[in-house]
Amino acid sequence: MRTLRTFFITAITSLLLVNTAIAASNDQQATSQLSKLLDQSQSMTGNFTQVTLDATGTRLQETKGELALKRPGLFRWHTAAPQEQLLISDNQKLWLYDPDLMQLTIQKMDQRMSHTPALLLSGNVAEIQKNFTINAKTNGKLQTFILTPKDKDSLFNSLTLTFNGNTINSMQLIDNVGQKTNIAFKDIKMNAPVAASLFKFVPPQGTDIIEE
Repeated sequence: MRTLRTFFITAITSLLLVNTAIAASNDQQATSQLSKLLDQSQSMTGNFTQVTLDATGTRLQETKGELALKRPGLFRWHTAAPQEQLLISDNQKLWLYDPDLMQLTIQKMDQRMSHTPALLLSGNVAEIQKNFTINAKTNGKLQTFILTPKDKDSLFNSLTLTFNGNTINSMQLIDNVGQKTNIAFKDIKMNAPVAASLFKFVPPQGTDIIEE
């Protein structure tokens, strides 16, 4: 469970590359375009609906919430009740707070996470090429950007981002057992001011704190 949680958290940070249309048709071109996207996207806010499916396509869970992201490595991912959770990163540590359990789990951003989509925040083309096979395709206004990890020990098999024009439309994560997480976005705002306080968390009194 913690492995899948780490995979999901780090994958979410890759959304910061969203801002401009992608029309590259091979790995080299797609990587070049991705580098430009990273330079142009500094922040993102909006809402999401997340649906998790097992390998047979059976729906396991559906949640809704709001997000705020800011380069480099800052994000806030708030899932609404009845399955409320709050994820926050300050680029050094990750906080997962469960208000129902009054429990806070803290993790360090370690080397393993540098081999996930989180490394995309650096905008380093050489590093992106080294760790991922990247492909992109366009169908009218819909554009798809696909990342496949080269590392066999990666926490996921593929990450797919779909854009409608210049705006992120959806994201799909497929893990190593075939489970899919589909995320649809709406009310997305790019490069708007984002308060620094959103990426800080003070646990309520009485919270059970687990630091890993």
